Amino acid sequence: MIQLSDHFDYKRLLRFTFPSIIMLVFTSIYGVVDGFFVSNFAGKTPFAAVNFIMPVLIILGCAGFMLGTGGSALISMTLGEGDREQANRIFSLLIWAGAVCGIVLAAAGIVLLPAAAALLGAEGRLLSDSVLYGRIILAALPFYILQMEFQCLFATAEKPTLGLVVTVAAGVANMALDALFVGVFRWGLVGAAAATAVSQAVGGVVPLVYFGRENDSLLRLGRCRFDSRALLRACTNGASELMSNISMSVVSMLYNAQLMAKAGEDGVAAYGVLMYVSMIFQAIFIGYAVGTAPVVGYHHGAGHQDELQNLLRRNAVLIGGFSVLMCLAGETLGRPLAVLFVGYDQGLLDMTAHAFAIFSVSFLFSGFAIFGSSFFTALNDGLTSALISFLRTLVFQCAAVLLFPIFWGLDGIWWSIVSAEIMAVAVTLLFLAARRKRYGYF
Repeated sequence: MIQLSDHFDYKRLLRFTFPSIIMLVFTSIYGVVDGFFVSNFAGKTPFAAVNFIMPVLIILGCAGFMLGTGGSALISMTLGEGDREQANRIFSLLIWAGAVCGIVLAAAGIVLLPAAAALLGAEGRLLSDSVLYGRIILAALPFYILQMEFQCLFATAEKPTLGLVVTVAAGVANMALDALFVGVFRWGLVGAAAATAVSQAVGGVVPLVYFGRENDSLLRLGRCRFDSRALLRACTNGASELMSNISMSVVSMLYNAQLMAKAGEDGVAAYGVLMYVSMIFQAIFIGYAVGTAPVVGYHHGAGHQDELQNLLRRNAVLIGGFSVLMCLAGETLGRPLAVLFVGYDQGLLDMTAHAFAIFSVSFLFSGFAIFGSSFFTALNDGLTSALISFLRTLVFQCAAVLLFPIFWGLDGIWWSIVSAEIMAVAVTLLFLAARRKRYGYF
């Protein structure tokens, strides 16, 4: 079994992070599968409704990723310092806090969702479909927040493979139920949302049971005292991931508004397909970052600067390789993937395939910024991590998507994503250089 305290070469890094990568890929597939069945069995407007309301749902659910990533950094550093009892107290606190947070946010979201959708510009059937889909998903929000927490913490507990098994089971449940509810029973949006809600319950409850019983991992869920300092520190560490998810959702709303103005519902649908594929591709980078974060945090806590240097160097090489492969895959598979979702509409298909050819270039750069932000989170430097995420996911993209269409029309919207990722890599390199003496990673 690979342990956090090990020396990591390329092979060991890939073996340890592979389960986390697959976990995040399967999680991202939930929305993709919903989109596939809704688009092909319910039609273009319900498909646009799913894409339209999804950013709001992501904003409400990203608390789990914040607690998971921030908690992973704090727990792994505490383990590196040799205090396993305190690590378990922090772990338990974060899980219970996530459950309470999920209940509160779900209740608020269900009440406020119609007003939020209308404020974003939805009306008529688009509004009613958005609210219908969103409320069913929000009913399972507490489970989703727990699922996102556990996906980050399985690797910290030295159980990434078990996390993979749980996530695959949840993903398979989602796909099977989508096929049954939407493809066979023809329940449309209701069926797609119900399938996702059930799968999220699987992903949240099974780890809760596992960690709540005697187990052979590093972590055990139990009673805990409220520790405001630990909770605040975990939230601060994970602020970059919270900011990243909220910013991406806000930016998605802005993209939808620009696309509605430039291309109507077809533009929103095309962007939805891009985001589905992007979620899967970005999940590879995010999963890799989640998998390496506890390793970085452990060696930082133990004061192993040589191993931090080794990890940073090898991670840069691996991410570079992933980036090239994903860009090539996007360029090659863009049109076939577009056919899966919108092959029934030739005009929409052509628009989506053209957007893919531009959008895929962004994969050459996005992985480095994602890892850079996660790297600083693992070092418990939440401020630097948050700055990278804030600039990458909000400032650069908002500026680009507002300016580029003025000069290049619809293509300017697609190119704005690429330009934002390039600027984010430049900022990441600047922060790595500025903090090198403080942490000693090169």
